[in-house]
Amino acid sequence: MTTETKPLSGRIALVAGATRGAGRAIAVQLGAAGATVYVTGRTTRERTSEVGRASETIEETAELVTAAGGEGIAVVADHLRVEQVRAVVARIDAEQGRLDILVNDIWGGEHLLVPAFGKKIWETDLDSGLRMLELGVKTHAITSAVALPLLVRHPGGLVVEVTDGTAEYNTRFRENFFYDLTKNAPIRMAFALAHDLKDVGGTAVAVTPGWLRSEQMLDHFGVSEANWRDATEKLPDFAVAESPVYVGRAVAALAADPERARWNGRSLSSGQLAKEYGFTDADGSQPDAWGFIIAKETDENVSVDDYR
Repeated sequence: MTTETKPLSGRIALVAGATRGAGRAIAVQLGAAGATVYVTGRTTRERTSEVGRASETIEETAELVTAAGGEGIAVVADHLRVEQVRAVVARIDAEQGRLDILVNDIWGGEHLLVPAFGKKIWETDLDSGLRMLELGVKTHAITSAVALPLLVRHPGGLVVEVTDGTAEYNTRFRENFFYDLTKNAPIRMAFALAHDLKDVGGTAVAVTPGWLRSEQMLDHFGVSEANWRDATEKLPDFAVAESPVYVGRAVAALAADPERARWNGRSLSSGQLAKEYGFTDADGSQPDAWGFIIAKETDENVSVDDYR
């Protein structure tokens, strides 16, 4: 074990919302870089959250972190429950005495999207819309407010707000009033947190994956990671999709960068960071989904091959 192969050895991370998808991959890649990673979520081997996916659990995520070379520690937590978040942070403090990396990836609102997309605010079920805001905005605010006193105890802390879309792309309307608010808020949160952290030596950024081949997305297309390209027969643009490993490596690269403060307050994408740090997706490619999506708005003939 060397600082080159395990640059995050001795670092303590909390990945909030690590049951599946980007959160799980980020936790695993932080572990691969040597970090001790506390992973939180609502789905366990005994209990399933409203997402309704019993096949992915926080215990499994913790085991994957450990198998990757770090130490994974699963903690059940609903990040809308302030007392539960306080208990997570108190445990980290008691066991480690520090927190170096906070990743706010809490969401779990995919089941609310299909009924809402394309509907105006007055056509959207209000309870569902407000639930999106709770899951994707309120949870992040609670977690940062509770965890940052521990993170700022030592200079150099990193906060990552995971969202959908870059600041550049999200100048466009994001399909529905409530979803638009939910996915733009973390970008602004990173900007505001950067202001609060700057004087204490911390860094905050927003990071977005591109078109993510999450477990739920693969299931939606009826494919697996092994044959995901079959989905392009139904939707050719899915060829620019990336595995969760990609955004995991993006966050790990940020965390290992001693000069990461240069990104403070910025909105970043996995594809952008891959070009900066030189990592690839699991298949060796470097997809740039947001670049492709923006380019296609003005050129219908743009090739996916030019963006991976």
